[in-house]
Formats: sequence, structure tokens, C-alpha cells
Amino acid sequence: MRAGLVGMLDTEDDLELVGEAGDGEEALARVAALAPDVVLMALRMPGTDGAAATARIVAERSSAKVLVLTTYDTDGDIVRAVEAGATGYLLKDPPRAQPVEAVRAAARGETVLAPSVAGRLLGKLRTPPAEALTASWRCWRASHVA
Repeated sequence: MRAGLVGMLDTEDDLELVGEAGDGEEALARVAALAPDVVLMALRMPGTDGAAATARIVAERSSAKVLVLTTYDTDGDIVRAVEAGATGYLLKDPPRAQPVEAVRAAARGETVLAPSVAGRLLGKLRTPPAEALTASWRCWRASHVA
């Protein structure tokens, strides 16, 4: 997958590949040494995983934008990556133009989410946990009882 992605992005005149890494620790070292504008990050890697590497990149080099590119679209994976500071979250197997446009958008500071990921995040935000609804209802009822 990485070779295909590199080949696709390498054909773009306005994008330059400055480095590659095989695991989270190597990614951290490469980002520190090469100062890229955008980092394409996998989530599941040996050693330091993508979410932990993303958090460190964002903390140590706030100008670098991290765009997660993964096959994992569970709520937990999405939330961990976003909470770590990822600028975007794309799923592998996107249309050919999507990763190219996503890198450009991330470089501009825009948030980039796969449509299914955006839907899941919005659904999660729109549906508060049942306990919170129950607690709110009890508080409201208690505040109006004399």
C-alpha cells in the first residue's frame, strides 16, 4: 500500500516526498530530522502506534499536520487519532484523487475526514450517552420540585 501511495503522490508537481518510516519511533525521528508539512500516519505499527506517534508529533512539532491513513474505522480508533491531534482520518481504498487532495488540504490546515468517518463522529457527538440524559432529566426534575 505504501509503495502505491508514494507512487501516486510522487507524480504531483506540488508535493515532495521527504521521507518514509516503518514504525512509530522511526516516524518520530524522521519528522524531527526532516520537518515535513504533512505526515501520512498508519495507526497499527510495531512499537509506538500511530495515535501515540501522532500525539508526540503534534506536541513536539505543532506545524506538522498528521493525516491518518488506515483500514481501521472503529469508534475507538477514530477518537484516539482525533484526540491525539490528527488533522484528518482517511480510510485506505479511497478514490485515487482523495489522498492527493487530502494532503493538500491538510497542508492548508484543513480537517480532512473520510465521509464514513465524519458520519460516525457526528453520530457519536449527536447521541449523548444514556446516563448523561438520565442525569440531566433528574437534575431538571429536581430543580423544579418544591
